[in-house]
Amino acid sequence: MNGIRIALDTLGCKLNQAETESLARELVEAGYTLVKSVDEADLYILNTCTVTHIADRKARNLLRQAHRRNGAARLIAIGCYAERLPQELAGIEGVELVIGNDQKATVLANLPAPGCPAPSSPGEYHGYDYGRNRSFLKIQDGCRNFCSYCIVPLVRHKVESVPAAQVIAGVKDRIASGAREVVLTGTEIGAYDRDGIGLTGLLKRVLAETGVTRLRLSSLQPQEVSAELLELWEDSRLCPHFHLSLQSGSDSVLRRMKRRYTSADYQQVVALILGKSPDAAITTDVIAGFPGETDGEFEESHDFCRQTGFARIHVFPYSRRPGTEAAAMPDQVSDKVKRERVNKMLVMAGESALNFRQRFLDQTMPVLWEQKSKGVWSGYTANYIKVYARSGQNLTNQLVPVKLDSIYRDGVWGKFS
Repeated sequence: MNGIRIALDTLGCKLNQAETESLARELVEAGYTLVKSVDEADLYILNTCTVTHIADRKARNLLRQAHRRNGAARLIAIGCYAERLPQELAGIEGVELVIGNDQKATVLANLPAPGCPAPSSPGEYHGYDYGRNRSFLKIQDGCRNFCSYCIVPLVRHKVESVPAAQVIAGVKDRIASGAREVVLTGTEIGAYDRDGIGLTGLLKRVLAETGVTRLRLSSLQPQEVSAELLELWEDSRLCPHFHLSLQSGSDSVLRRMKRRYTSADYQQVVALILGKSPDAAITTDVIAGFPGETDGEFEESHDFCRQTGFARIHVFPYSRRPGTEAAAMPDQVSDKVKRERVNKMLVMAGESALNFRQRFLDQTMPVLWEQKSKGVWSGYTANYIKVYARSGQNLTNQLVPVKLDSIYRDGVWGKFS
């Protein structure tokens, strides 16, 4: 029997990316062959997201496209959408197996034996190829905050933190595989708590016990940031990049969302971060059109974001998620108004991101170079500025400084000295 070829796809958050990366490692160790395209695959596994109706639609579309492109491939849906509405995904033509988050550990047990490795073919790679530059590592899962708009507590039921020793072993394993940057991720990593060790203690151990070149955190809640935690950024290996969830800059909306901070609390945390790390990138998520959001509340949120000067803002229209408190709230905002507000927020977000990048022009900064496309290399600074440059050298996975010369596309153009 020829070896089983598997193609993997991921939708959604960095936690999903981390779980797909871990699954890829397990598949290769078990003897399966990973391929880059469903066209070459015997099995196609999609790790789904369900945080918005758009994520649901993308998952359905990807599965249908996979079946059209390769009707012989077995399709498997896993993840959050698979946890929430397994019957909906099971009804898509070609989908043979649906596995929710609670059963993700059983994926390999549900696959046919890997067989003998298949002969090489174009577009195929037999080895592990995930996380070669930036590797995502899960340290925590689950959430019990039950913000009124959020489906996550309903699809990631089990709240648990990975033992520190296992996290450290995972970081060392990523380093041994060639990763120069490791991103610690989870549903709510600021809530990490295992055997009396919190996030601060975990980071101390990772920095002390591993040779990681760069360590980045995926996302934090404002109330999880403390002066003690920020002291760790004296170690230059910790990337000065803080993704702080905001969702709204209006206090009345935050209360309806059941967030655990006010806009003033958020401002204090931003000041605390920038006081410790002035060059830090602060990125965030914002929801436009939450139920009952008035024009005035939206303007409060818009002005707050503009004044804060975020390095990047992910803007989402409110998405009604059945089973959440907000889904039953009165005064649902129309799609038309949501689109208008999203567009206005996106314009401001673009200006804010541009202002942040311009601050660093003419500076020379280390960049972790990731890939080359049409003769141009791209990579990221520690504070998450995307940099493009030309070089005749192979820069893949190299940490090489470059002068940030000019604004270019969604980042800056770099010049090597």
